[in-house]
Amino acid sequence: MKSIKIDSIIKLKELQNRCAASFRLREMSNQPQGITQEEIAALDVNDAEKYILICGGTGCHASRSAEIFIKFQEILEQKNLTDRYKPIRTGCFGFCEQGPIVKIIPDNTFYVRVSIDDVSEIIDNHLINNNKVDRLLYKLPTTGEHIPDSKHMPFYKQQMRIALRNCGMIDPENIKEYFARDGYSALAKVLKSTPEEVIDTIINSGLRGRGGGGFPTGLKWKITRESQSDTKYVVCNADEGDPGAFMDRSILEGDPHSIIEAMAINGYCTGASHGLIYIRAEYPLAIHRLQVALQQAKDYGLLGKNILGTKFCFDIEIRYGAGAFVCGEETALIRSMEGKRGEPYVKPPYPSQCGYKNCPTNVNNVETYANIPPIILKGDKWFSSIGTEKSHGTKVFALAGKINNVGLIEVPMGTTLRQVIFDIGGGIKNGKKFKAVQTGGPSGGCLTAKHLDIPIDYDNLLASGSMMGSGGMIVMDEDDCMVSVAKFYLDFTVEESCGKCAPCRIGNKRLYEILDRITKGDGTTEDLDLLKNLGTVIKDTALCGLGQTSPNPVLSTLENFYDEYLAHVKEHRCPAHQCRSLTQYIIDPSTCKGCTLCARLCPVSAITGEARHAHIIDPSTCIRCGNCLNKCKFGAIRVQ
Repeated sequence: MKSIKIDSIIKLKELQNRCAASFRLREMSNQPQGITQEEIAALDVNDAEKYILICGGTGCHASRSAEIFIKFQEILEQKNLTDRYKPIRTGCFGFCEQGPIVKIIPDNTFYVRVSIDDVSEIIDNHLINNNKVDRLLYKLPTTGEHIPDSKHMPFYKQQMRIALRNCGMIDPENIKEYFARDGYSALAKVLKSTPEEVIDTIINSGLRGRGGGGFPTGLKWKITRESQSDTKYVVCNADEGDPGAFMDRSILEGDPHSIIEAMAINGYCTGASHGLIYIRAEYPLAIHRLQVALQQAKDYGLLGKNILGTKFCFDIEIRYGAGAFVCGEETALIRSMEGKRGEPYVKPPYPSQCGYKNCPTNVNNVETYANIPPIILKGDKWFSSIGTEKSHGTKVFALAGKINNVGLIEVPMGTTLRQVIFDIGGGIKNGKKFKAVQTGGPSGGCLTAKHLDIPIDYDNLLASGSMMGSGGMIVMDEDDCMVSVAKFYLDFTVEESCGKCAPCRIGNKRLYEILDRITKGDGTTEDLDLLKNLGTVIKDTALCGLGQTSPNPVLSTLENFYDEYLAHVKEHRCPAHQCRSLTQYIIDPSTCKGCTLCARLCPVSAITGEARHAHIIDPSTCIRCGNCLNKCKFGAIRVQ
């Protein structure tokens, strides 16, 4: 691309205005009342022009959305329709359960689970003949009613998108589309203000770090600015390692320029001239879009020397992580960027005082940065009016597990777990009963039905024995064993521990061994007391946030599901039938038809019996693989 130098803020605004008309068509189409032909005409765009937004996030990408995009291009070209219909590959729409997603603008039609074979039908029926393809519309699971557009879907109705404002709306590889959304206007506004004024705006907004700790963002910026040094650094923590979490990755894939702009604002405020984005190499699509965005920003003079004709100079480079969970902790991340072993160090001094290369370093995560441009443009009072008294704004959650609407959501702080799980999430799959929700990933805790009506914010979740974390939210149903869940998370933290401090390296290993004994039927009631005592000691003595929060899944399940632990150790029974050593498969002789299917499927020949006679399972040989249970056509096999 030919380098274009923007030498003034005025020219930036002119460029934004030229880019904005066609995008406003997209934005207005998403209004609850839709868009009229008069409004289209007023936008000075071709009233016959349609945009085909195709989800290009990792989830849909894995379901061949890139090929769907190419297919749209090919057929439109064959039919000489490229002047009227424009396919655009966006970031994640959030409704991952329904991908690949295709959205038609301006009528805002929302097609779900689209395949390559559906492209011709969408073009012929919808684009040319103006007849919607009903079978591809989202269907309400409760009533079977087709919902033609996203603004009427329960999944989107209660959401408020600030960090995700551009995801699913713009082409993340086209800087002009970011310009159309007032891209880099916040940076231009900041460069006409003093750093102190901007930092005060961030402080007054009440924005807290979205990476898990919840430290006030503006205060961190202020500390970094006040630290004396000729060299300072700005770091974006994109090392998202929680199981089931994909918030930061999706923002980088769908709106990379917002992170670049926010980092530049941070650099101006803190006195840094160099930024680093630390991202795990397991995110190839996010990395690619970041690389494209960085080059575009440099070509337009928005990174580098004398940005927007001012004396401010700032540049960004990418650093890759190898996927260590502990490197999400800021001091371990800094050591990793320095080429050292990724393990945390004792604080203070804090990175804002002495961080990367022993220089003051401001570290914020992706979602935190994504909130900065809107706060600058709309003001601190606007942002602080959203949410709760101590937790302002919105929070992005990766909603996963045993829930109908798996996906990426953003809701105001103070929204209840019930609203998230049952209204936005659509309830539990297959009509099962809700049992628990794990918030905060491996560092969080399991909350139960009694917590469903608590408002979600930093303090309420901590008081309930869990935490906000970076935003993972995994829902469990009646078939989940909570002892096994605690064991699963602890297994993860044991594997990911850097091993620097004994409480985490040794203590968590002992916790895991106790849980393993319990799930195998060898636990005792004394083990339950030991779990609680050891978990408490680890929380109080571990070096970093990973170790200090690692016992949370154990302690929270002990608190909320103690009866389930007792069933394992006293009755040698797993109520959820998930612990293999504590379950037994039996065949009901009154129901078994002697079809021999189970015997033929058993990998260890534990099932015996003659044809047309009831069969028997030998419990000493059975490995509880579940093949017979899943394949029996007569429901003769039970678990007890």
